Amino acid sequence: MFRSFFFSRQWLRWSILGTIAILATTYFQVQLDVRINEWYGDFYNTLQTMLTNPGSVTFPEFLKKCLTFAKVAAVYIVVAVLMAFFVSHYIFRWRTAMNDYYMEHWPRLRHIEGAAQRVQEDTMRFATIMESLGSSLVYSIMTLAAFFPLLITLSANVTELPWVGSVPYSLVWVAIISAASGTVLLAVVGIKLPGLEFNNQKVEAAYRKELVFGEDHGERAGPVTVKTLFNNVRKNYFRLYKHYLYFNVARYSYLQFSIVLPLIAMGPTIVAGAITLGVLQQVLNAFSKVESSFQFLVQSWSTIVELISIYKRLRAFESQIRLNSETGALS
Repeated sequence: MFRSFFFSRQWLRWSILGTIAILATTYFQVQLDVRINEWYGDFYNTLQTMLTNPGSVTFPEFLKKCLTFAKVAAVYIVVAVLMAFFVSHYIFRWRTAMNDYYMEHWPRLRHIEGAAQRVQEDTMRFATIMESLGSSLVYSIMTLAAFFPLLITLSANVTELPWVGSVPYSLVWVAIISAASGTVLLAVVGIKLPGLEFNNQKVEAAYRKELVFGEDHGERAGPVTVKTLFNNVRKNYFRLYKHYLYFNVARYSYLQFSIVLPLIAMGPTIVAGAITLGVLQQVLNAFSKVESSFQFLVQSWSTIVELISIYKRLRAFESQIRLNSETGALS
């Protein structure tokens, strides 16, 4: 899965230079996020001035501040679109490298159960998930690196936490504890999901294989066999639905609570009128960026579960490649 792309001369430009290009572009996007966060402070302070002192800011001055955001947003849109286009090509090259590697060994692999599905569907799904999950991970890490120091600075504006009192770097601790608690919660609640997803792929593969044989052989895919195989599919899906039910209760409850958490944490400071509207928006936005970066596992848990199941299937497939290669060498 990785060696065929990152350790191949054929794909050197895409794997190494492409990765560097993605990291550099992601860093630039994060810097644009920081610039927008600075704009929040100035813009909302202007709004507060306009609402409390009517006529103190002219309409052209107001439009000028909106235009500043539009310029930054326009650059962000262009970069994001080009980035998505490049990453799609990057990931497809990765899939091509995997496909070429597996097809080199196809004569010795074609008899393995589900071989066709693993070469075609599993590599496609692996590439698709890596595109979304990998990009999100890199963005989260760089966002954390950019906004974490900013949140430390902005935490100086929060005088105390409710029920706790004065705490240095208060919002930083709130973000870390909140994200860590959510990650541990969902990891415990969803501990059975990877295994169920893996089993789901196995029963789906068995059902699909029998139907494929039934296309060419009249004695295959009989009513009893097909019904049994489909019942296995149904049972596994129903187990999956049951486990996702309580998992989603925990997940969405946590995510909804995390929305109001920074407001609760800043409650005493807001009530005391110790910060302006602009600073409040800056703090909320920075807190959201830091917390969402820490929440990467929480936000992506379902996708990670699917990736784990695909990874396990492809690892088993590659084990057969190595086993066949060693057997062929000995013979």
